[in-house]
Amino acid sequence: MAGRGGFFDTDDRLAWLSAAGDPLERLAKVVDFELFRSELEVALARSDRSKGGRPPYDAVLMFKVLVLQTLYTLSDEAAEYQVRDRLSFMRFVGLALHAGGGMPPASWVPDAKTLWLYRERLVRAGAFDSLFARFDAAVRDKGYLALGGQIIDATVVEARRPHLTRDEKDTIKGGGVPDDWTPARRAQIDTEGRWTIKRGRKREAPGGGQPRQALGAIAVPMFGYKNHLGIDRTHGFVRRFVVTHAARHDGSQLGEVLDRSNLARSVWADTAYRSKANLAMMERRGFFPEVQRPKPRGRTMPEHIRRGNATRARIRAHVEHVFAAEKRGFKLVIRTIGLARAKAKIALANLAYNFRRLAWIEGRRAPA
Repeated sequence: MAGRGGFFDTDDRLAWLSAAGDPLERLAKVVDFELFRSELEVALARSDRSKGGRPPYDAVLMFKVLVLQTLYTLSDEAAEYQVRDRLSFMRFVGLALHAGGGMPPASWVPDAKTLWLYRERLVRAGAFDSLFARFDAAVRDKGYLALGGQIIDATVVEARRPHLTRDEKDTIKGGGVPDDWTPARRAQIDTEGRWTIKRGRKREAPGGGQPRQALGAIAVPMFGYKNHLGIDRTHGFVRRFVVTHAARHDGSQLGEVLDRSNLARSVWADTAYRSKANLAMMERRGFFPEVQRPKPRGRTMPEHIRRGNATRARIRAHVEHVFAAEKRGFKLVIRTIGLARAKAKIALANLAYNFRRLAWIEGRRAPA
């Protein structure tokens, strides 16, 4: 019969996880999560507990659980279970398997409802902008200034598709809500997300020949929100981002995502950002546009434009690494209702990407 495990068994297991290269341990070493405490405390606006009662969960501990949810695609219920179950998760958030040692015990794991309420209070306080800005300032303090110019792009983040009648769609597009909807239906239908069409590349003609009529591009309808962002070319951190509904044109948000603190003036972007207004705005702000040029309508692409586009595309492609990490790595989708919660979800994904990016860069600089 196996004996009961003790303190040293836990220490041995943690040592094994460290030797195996626990990614959460590396992340906790390079990101000082205490720097978020002031912003979190202001957003939560907790009482002074003069009337007594159970002490609240630590604000930073709860924020770390939100980070785990983002990195590992966990629901509130799954996050509660996994933090209780996995030693690496417990160590990351600052809990101990056994009482003592200066760390709270595992019984202090917040339940799913508490996690939901915590995140909802941050959403209502609009705290994620200040949290993102706080980490960006910390990255700059470490010496990772925005260098080399910036790359701008946007991607659609899908949300749960509503099933509406034609009249309901027209009412929502007009900014209203159907009169016959019950309170329950109002709470379950996202009226702030929008439909858009994502167009892929044009299909090649069968046999490689020249068709008399060009084949159309593949069009996929998508519902949700759009993550507009800009990264710096040298380090690859997300420096600015804006969240809108999915139907908002990419180029309309250029002014919001341009980072004036970037020490280089070049801006790489695709053809959606090429307009007279955007080019004039960049010139006024002192930026040098490296924007893709569209194919002339009804004519072949001139060779010099094709070469210029290919050169710019090799640089612009780096922003796709962010979208791939968030959509494939974090499995980023919107399962909540409304723009405010969608913005919180996307902000956490952008922040988590920057956390992992910093851990990767710091790991490359560490001595072997």
